[in-house]
Amino acid sequence: MNTDRITLKGLRARGRHGVLPAERELGQEFVVDATLFLDTAPAAAADDLTLTVHYGELAQALVKVVEGEPVELIETLAQRLADVCLADDRVREAEISVHKPAAPIPLPFDDVIVTIRRSRP
Repeated sequence: MNTDRITLKGLRARGRHGVLPAERELGQEFVVDATLFLDTAPAAAADDLTLTVHYGELAQALVKVVEGEPVELIETLAQRLADVCLADDRVREAEISVHKPAAPIPLPFDDVIVTIRRSRP
């Protein structure tokens, strides 16, 4: 069985996630990278979108999570995003990176990134 990848990189959405009250009140931009591991051979052979993951619909579902109910930890947000990806039975594994480039750190930095990899049991 093939293990192919579909990657959605740099998906941006505004969320109110964080521990500090200001993060919850003001919100900030989060950036999501999602890599799905699945077999794309059936879709390729039939040239049929219904046999693979529709990445446009996936993007909308992930943004809905980022814009939705606030959580304190980006680890929790990453898990919720992985759960969305794994809800499709064709997806065997998902790797999610959540970037928080405006994290409240009083020092110069480029980005804070939490990356998780989850697989179907």
